[in-house]
Amino acid sequence: MNPYVLTILLSSLGLGTTLTFASSHWLLAWMGLEINTLAIVPLMAQHHHPRAVEATTKYFLIQATAAAMILFASTTNAWIMGEWDINNMSSPIASAMIIAALALKIGLAPMHFWMPEVLQGLDLLTGLIMSTWQKLAPLALIVQTAQAVDPLLLTILGLTSTLVGGWSGLNQTQLRKILAYSSIAHMGWMLIVLQYAPQLTLLALATYILMTSAAFLTLKLSSATKINTLTTVWSKSPILTTTTALVLLSLGGLPPLTGFMPKWLILEELTKQSLPLTATIMALAALLSLYFYLRLCYAMTLTISPNTTAAATPWRLRTTQASLPLALFIMMALGLLPVSPTIVALFT
Repeated sequence: MNPYVLTILLSSLGLGTTLTFASSHWLLAWMGLEINTLAIVPLMAQHHHPRAVEATTKYFLIQATAAAMILFASTTNAWIMGEWDINNMSSPIASAMIIAALALKIGLAPMHFWMPEVLQGLDLLTGLIMSTWQKLAPLALIVQTAQAVDPLLLTILGLTSTLVGGWSGLNQTQLRKILAYSSIAHMGWMLIVLQYAPQLTLLALATYILMTSAAFLTLKLSSATKINTLTTVWSKSPILTTTTALVLLSLGGLPPLTGFMPKWLILEELTKQSLPLTATIMALAALLSLYFYLRLCYAMTLTISPNTTAAATPWRLRTTQASLPLALFIMMALGLLPVSPTIVALFT
């Protein structure tokens, strides 16, 4: 892609998210979301592959539907209550519609069916943008409107997402689909604690972005898109394979890695709020996710490919990917647990 066009598209992505962050009026927030969607669509379709075009079409239709629902709900709220302010969602019907539309935008279960299919058709770097940056603006709106929404709705969405994200990822062999279900499960963890401690939602989002960025960049570096490709990665770079396995375990939430921190704090908060059953279901759902991360680690570190795979031999190709961002993300995804009191103090 032309670097000037790429700069314009990436700047538009930043502008759309910033506009949504900074706005207190529903119309401006909606405009920010639309700029975001229109900026990422050319990035998704840039390789002109039929799967990429199909994924882009699906994504555009879903985002357009969600945007129409947001506009309709905010207009309904303005009609009934005379308010366009995001922080004053007084109509319960409009609030429920807004949460449903934003859940559709970020792929929360049961509105998650588009997410794995779309991510599967994308390049890994575009998939990284979709899994991290594209979540920021809708999540900011969910945080602002959460106080006006029925707590039961948020709890059901959070529990369903965590269970679906763990359960559906078990039988996948495509790495991008596995990361999509991982994203759905992590969104569930963020949503479940939102009504009790919004700062923990932001902490979980920050750690999720670090770990997912490390995972996507390592897969991009090793040109891996399927589990059987992972079995050949060891011969290219044993150190990268080891750190990738640790990053995946961090995504699963194993101590003493960074990913344990948000899960630990969220379970502690749920217990404080006298919700032991919810905390137990969340902990059991985390075990489902951990299983498929362990499966990937097993394929990477304990198996050797019995025959040559159909993929190109990536160790013969010189990479052009910058290694500094990858190194930083890996370090943060693995080693932030000891400084968790400082991080929690920053977020609170």
